[in-house]
Amino acid sequence: MSTQNDVAVTRSSLNLRIKPEDKILIDRAANAVGKNRTEFVLEAARRAAEETLADLRVINVSAEVYQEFISQLDAAPSSNEALRKTMMSKSPWEE
Repeated sequence: MSTQNDVAVTRSSLNLRIKPEDKILIDRAANAVGKNRTEFVLEAARRAAEETLADLRVINVSAEVYQEFISQLDAAPSSNEALRKTMMSKSPWEE
């Protein structure tokens, strides 16, 4: 019977030099959420890395495509009767 534990996972080390008070703080927080230090730090670092990279997303397009995009942003909005009707209706908590 095969399980996920049968799959070899390659891992590498990440060594940090931190102040004792930072280590204590991290250990307390990890303990508070039922995780060990490694799990806690890895989860927090991964989340921060993903957020950082998400903020840096770049889409490369030609000058023509970019100019069309800017033109669309600068253009006056088109009339949208369905949106206008929705915006004029009362919210359920206002009725």
